[in-house]
Amino acid sequence: MAPHVLVLGGTTEARRLAAALTALPGVRVTTSLAGRVARPGAVPGDVRVGGFGGAAGLAAWLREHAVDALVDATHPFAEAITANAARAAAGTGVPAVALRRPGWRPGPGDAWHTVPSLDAAAEALPRLGRRVFLTTGRLGLAAFAGLTDLHFVVRSVDPPGPPLPPDTEVVLARGPFTLADERALLRAHRVDVLVTKDSGGEATAAKLTAARELGLPVVVVRRPPLPSGLTALPDVAAVLDRLGLGGAGHPAP
Repeated sequence: MAPHVLVLGGTTEARRLAAALTALPGVRVTTSLAGRVARPGAVPGDVRVGGFGGAAGLAAWLREHAVDALVDATHPFAEAITANAARAAAGTGVPAVALRRPGWRPGPGDAWHTVPSLDAAAEALPRLGRRVFLTTGRLGLAAFAGLTDLHFVVRSVDPPGPPLPPDTEVVLARGPFTLADERALLRAHRVDVLVTKDSGGEATAAKLTAARELGLPVVVVRRPPLPSGLTALPDVAAVLDRLGLGGAGHPAP
């Protein structure tokens, strides 16, 4: 039987991992997508869409589909599915790791304000600026809905639903974004403060450089910690090595 790897996807790293796995002879890969994005990018290998029904449902899927290894390559802030992955792996004995691109780090000239949550970010905003570029994703906007005196520019792949801050301008776009893109957006909308999650990676990092160049403060929401028993690996090569699939004559996971 070909080894079967389940990738919990939705990120650039998940697509890269799926591509690397499908290129290996004798390896089967299934990528699971939550279905929250209307037009997800193409993913190599088998794809399933939708939730599992919590940790118990995911554990049942692992058993039913004879999964040999589980890789959580979801967004670093997808806490619920990551917690379910850790519990399902522990309950079934399926080896599991998390593929997490390294987080961002401030450099010279950065004016970062690091906070533990979206609620804390909302609390910090009134003293930092009046025109906010909000790039925390469309599902967490409720935390900012009570800020009636600020103007928000919200960027998202799909249109966000309520509740939204009352003075909100939506920009629909999919990364990666160039430095020129981000400079132009910040200037066109007269942004004076940026809010972002510490997503890491290059696809959306240019906004941080643009904010530094323009001398803008940046509110950065820290990543939640990983559940116990789940180890974070920084890239596809590290995941393949951990699964025993990094060499030409790889064994099954």
